[in-house]
Amino acid sequence: MFIPKIEIQLPEWIHNYLDSEKITLPNIEDRMRFVIKLSELNIKEKTGGPFGAGVFDDKGKLIAPGINMVESRRCSILHAEIVALSLAQKSLDRFDLGNGGSLKYELVSATEPCAMCYGAIPWSGVSRLVCGARDEDARSIGFDEGPKLKNWIHELEVRGIEVRRDVLREEAASVLRHYADIGGTIYNSAGKC
Repeated sequence: MFIPKIEIQLPEWIHNYLDSEKITLPNIEDRMRFVIKLSELNIKEKTGGPFGAGVFDDKGKLIAPGINMVESRRCSILHAEIVALSLAQKSLDRFDLGNGGSLKYELVSATEPCAMCYGAIPWSGVSRLVCGARDEDARSIGFDEGPKLKNWIHELEVRGIEVRRDVLREEAASVLRHYADIGGTIYNSAGKC
């Protein structure tokens, strides 16, 4: 029986966009603009859905970018947040990015996490989550974000993970609307899962 392997390989355009080994964005709005731009380019390059993310250290240095590759790689777990967290863990060679709480890393996501990505956040070792668009912005164009706790922010904060929402929300939400307007695939819409 042939068992395929799963490999996370970012498309070539992202390497050209990054064009530098070290990207440091000390301002939270600049980090959000960066992941929103990843979302826009992912749509333009036709390599996935309207979602981008990145893992940054406490000085704003990019550790790993992430884009949604569900459709292009035919794998439902390849959400931008999962891709960014996985690549950061490989880059730092540890499953706990925070190394038991001694190091600070943040996940910046153009849209609040869906149920799956939310579940991965506490186990990743990040100490901060920064979100642009809200869950309801993704749902408004048809994405099914799955069942999340109503008090999901509190639950992350109890685990020592700071949450900041609505950073450039309108800019991030406009990418979602644009994707819907051009007929982008809503691959997990309610009722189709």
